Amino acid sequence: MQDNLVTRMKFEIDEDYLLSTLLTLLGIHSPTGYTDPVVRCVCQMLQDLDIEFELTRRGAIRATIPGDTRNPDRAVVTHLDTLGAMVKELKPNGRLGIIPVGTWSARFAEGGRVSVFTDDEIFRGQVLPLKASGHTFNEDIDSQPISWDNVEVRIDEPIDSITGLIEKGIHVGDFIGFDAIAEHFPNGFINARHLDDKAGVAAVLTAARYLVQNKVSLPGNLHLLFTISEEVGSGASAVLHGNVSEMITVDNGTTAPGQASLEFGVTIAMADSTGPFDYHLTHQLIHLCQSFEIPFTRDIFRYYRCDSASALEAGNDIRTALVAFGVDGSHGYERTNLDSLTNVSRLLIAYSTNPPLYASQKTALSSLKSFPSTRNAEIDGIKEIAPHPITQVPPSDEPSEKG
Repeated sequence: MQDNLVTRMKFEIDEDYLLSTLLTLLGIHSPTGYTDPVVRCVCQMLQDLDIEFELTRRGAIRATIPGDTRNPDRAVVTHLDTLGAMVKELKPNGRLGIIPVGTWSARFAEGGRVSVFTDDEIFRGQVLPLKASGHTFNEDIDSQPISWDNVEVRIDEPIDSITGLIEKGIHVGDFIGFDAIAEHFPNGFINARHLDDKAGVAAVLTAARYLVQNKVSLPGNLHLLFTISEEVGSGASAVLHGNVSEMITVDNGTTAPGQASLEFGVTIAMADSTGPFDYHLTHQLIHLCQSFEIPFTRDIFRYYRCDSASALEAGNDIRTALVAFGVDGSHGYERTNLDSLTNVSRLLIAYSTNPPLYASQKTALSSLKSFPSTRNAEIDGIKEIAPHPITQVPPSDEPSEKG
């Protein structure tokens, strides 16, 4: 391990690259199920960094920055897919009934500028409530329910019938992408839809660029995984290499009342709706933040799941943790800060340049000798109880008293 990396307390992050990468990604529609364009874009970015990669059958990306040794390998995962919608109904008024892709409220869809992806063309339009004009519906515009059944897409074409929609080649099942409408400010704030998780992707690519440009020698192989179905739950279920022993997910952390997430630093998630993250890996990230003076906090997300859950549910026996950048208004009109993203990049660099958590666990199965130990809790004033030897008693031929 390089002394200069271990002792350096602040990595020089290229904020211009991070921001330009994020804005490029935000400019590409990628609702779950329609991610090929953004996959091609990220593949080009990886080629520009001279990082080798391969694609799964469905289009998830598995890139690798080689390290000094193999087994165990490590992985960092983000997702390229975003929220969106699909055409559910061709309506007699020439508009489109829609359903959501991913879990989000129709209140944040209202007013959104969208692209409708047909088999042959892309049409522009806008999502409107069924009662969109106060001049027509008066106070009813404030009392109509908030639901996906109460919004529709108005296509910017002279269409006023189902026949007109069909003639334009618009069909049930066409994907709908919502414009990110990104805006950034000198104080570091970035406003946009889809910061979840394109801001995480930008932070990972920025960390990777640092490692490559500085020719950093890593203690082990580092795999960069970019999934395409996290918003619908299957994310990292089929993208992992078999020799990965630990995986860091990079995703958004919700800054809201009752939450402890930071909009400027790094948030280490202790648990989400699927349960606790790995104790040892989570605490290693905390120690790295402390050692490298990276501002951080801890948080628990009760109504949240990420790529870690899908990886474990698919049967992968790996340690997982979640590193989050702060997002206000997640799955709606989102906001983060460049400071949070640069701190995530710094933590990923620190993580990558330090040895694997338990390098002795080189295979899927190991002995008790290589298994990590934890502190014993104090119970009734007794702190460490010496273990009693376990003796296996051979079965007796004589009947027992109860027999």
